[in-house]
Amino acid sequence: MAATQGEHPRRLAVVTGGLGGLGSAICRTLADKGRKVVAVDLDSTTERIAAFVAAMAGTDAEFHPLDVTDFEACRAFADKMQAEHGGIDILVNAAGITRDTTLRKMEKSQWDAVMSVNLDGVFNLTRHVIDGMSARGFGRIVNISSVNGQTGQFGQTNYSAAKAGMHGFTMALAREVARKGVTVNSISPGYCETALVMAMNDDIRAQIVEGVPVGRLGQPSEIARAVEFLAADDAGFITGANLPVNGGLFISF
Repeated sequence: MAATQGEHPRRLAVVTGGLGGLGSAICRTLADKGRKVVAVDLDSTTERIAAFVAAMAGTDAEFHPLDVTDFEACRAFADKMQAEHGGIDILVNAAGITRDTTLRKMEKSQWDAVMSVNLDGVFNLTRHVIDGMSARGFGRIVNISSVNGQTGQFGQTNYSAAKAGMHGFTMALAREVARKGVTVNSISPGYCETALVMAMNDDIRAQIVEGVPVGRLGQPSEIARAVEFLAADDAGFITGANLPVNGGLFISF
């Protein structure tokens, strides 16, 4: 790929959950910084895809349908990216779902669905890109966790467990590939102005905002800025870290 970022070659960035509120913002920011971006997500509705294409106008970004819960489909996708672009340089694991209910009422299917997307999906694609990154001597993996993976949340034993598990995965893999030029980090967003949060009852959302020290919801662009920071070529000394972007909702040492 031709060099467009100073002395560095042009990087291919793949963002899972790329049609979502956070995912599309991440795609836009990475594309604006000169990356070739491929958003992967379920091929659910033509409206969502059309909205993504419109939002990415003027950038080198495209959509590719992919179910991250399908291990073999992830292998085929990684092989396609290798053949067409020489491999994936930046992987942002942002795909995630919720199936909220208390554990006493939780069905096995609700547990399995969240684990399959939020945690298995991280393994399924990362497993197929890590060898190529290591062989080329460069890679940036950013896993989008959650403040609720740090604090727990009522009615989210499945989601909180999966998001905490993402950072355990981050720390372990960071150690495995640190000498290969590959960094692995997590970002734990707080409550952001996405469709999911804005669909909440106004009173509940107001209570959430009241508990955030900065006094507002986060913007998807602020999460995207953190991803860009960790995905940069000159961020090679940061690995195994978790970057909280939560407005002070949870502060720890």
